[in-house]
Amino acid sequence: MTRFQAVSDLVAKKRRPVPLIKHHVDKAELDALFPHLRKLQALATKHGIRDIFQDNGGKYLQLALVTGLKILKSREGNDAIDETGREFELKTLNADVVTSFTTHHHLNPVILEKYRQVDWVFAVYRSIELEAVYYMPVSDLEPFFTKWETKWNQDGKDINNPKIPLKFVVENGRKIFPADQEPNLSDVLGDQVG
Repeated sequence: MTRFQAVSDLVAKKRRPVPLIKHHVDKAELDALFPHLRKLQALATKHGIRDIFQDNGGKYLQLALVTGLKILKSREGNDAIDETGREFELKTLNADVVTSFTTHHHLNPVILEKYRQVDWVFAVYRSIELEAVYYMPVSDLEPFFTKWETKWNQDGKDINNPKIPLKFVVENGRKIFPADQEPNLSDVLGDQVG
């Protein structure tokens, strides 16, 4: 057997037949819904959200529309801006799945400095249903920032996704979107706006 034949036989053994792909019975339902998803994506694109299925895109669209905030297109920097130019950090969670808001996969002093510059808006979902939105001034989050900064300085390495507990946000934040009334972020910010 030549070397070429040996390689050829090896390649033939590694080739697998293409599996038979059969559509799920629910594919027809997805096909019927998809034109509506395209419309949702068009609305999201209008508001600076490139993909409703990535990075909380659909939830950010809803959050922007109920708060009046504009989603910033850059993946770097803050998440949203209001009509006065004030920027915000946005966080979402699905309360059916987790009990804390995640922050950053590689939290470090640069990210902490960014976090310390803006107020935060926290959105609480159950699955895809928006239950509540809380506003929190950055000063109220300083205990977390100090703790994370101390840890980073002690360990000398980025912190993987430190959390802010939902309980803390509910107990200390200002609810701006109860399920039974329209939010008004301007009322919450009061004379801080502008």
